Amino acid sequence: MDKNKEIEFKTFISKEQYEKLLEEFKLTNNIFPQTNFYFDTEDARLMQDQTVLRIRKKGNNYKLTKKTRSEIGADETHILISKEKAYEMLKNGFDASIIGLPYQVKNIAELTTYRASGPYKDGTIFFDRSEYYDKVDYEIEYEVDEVEQGLKNFKEFLQNHHIEYKESIRKSKRAFDNRK
Repeated sequence: MDKNKEIEFKTFISKEQYEKLLEEFKLTNNIFPQTNFYFDTEDARLMQDQTVLRIRKKGNNYKLTKKTRSEIGADETHILISKEKAYEMLKNGFDASIIGLPYQVKNIAELTTYRASGPYKDGTIFFDRSEYYDKVDYEIEYEVDEVEQGLKNFKEFLQNHHIEYKESIRKSKRAFDNRK
């Protein structure tokens, strides 16, 4: 099991802003898909606890991740799993105690993000186009190791690119709220 701290700042942007940023950062041909399959209990216990449990398919790799809120950012726990194991979990659900959650869970939603990324100041900037059910949205994520400098850099980025901050909703919640 792998553990890390995630500190990120994000905002929704328009399709036009997204396309302009891809051009500016020369990332138009460096967009890669990743699909998140979200899991929860029958009574949406994890969503209520603001815990995210997902399998992410990125290329031929599958990773089970638990994300929990913490005082600063989110704590993430990861387990690499095989394609076969991922498909079994998607089909049948699983006992989440393997990643430290005392629940039986099932696949409840999915979302595919087409992501471009690159270094920016003290972190990594991501330009995302996310598709889930009949929705498409665009957002910027900025991941950093240090909160204060990261927030300063993020605000400067938005100001320099004339982007108005629009609070972003977690991808898991967007997918959950729009599922059919």
